[in-house]
Amino acid sequence: MNTKPSRSRLQHQQQQEQTLEQQITSQKQAGLEFASVEDMLRYDAGQVTPPPVIAERLKASLERERQTESGKSWWQRLFGK
Repeated sequence: MNTKPSRSRLQHQQQQEQTLEQQITSQKQAGLEFASVEDMLRYDAGQVTPPPVIAERLKASLERERQTESGKSWWQRLFGK
């Protein structure tokens, strides 16, 4: 069995890596400016996919939050006021 990748496959992989590095470099050089921290976090959330376990926990937490009393703050719910 031949365990070494073929020459063309290796070249293709190197070309993909080089393209990715160029994209990352151009993004770093261009820089982004956001109007607020919230805008920056929204942008970052769009770029990153959380692991499935974390996404499921977040979804469950948000659902529980919707089911609680919406008019009270967290500390009022905590102390039963």
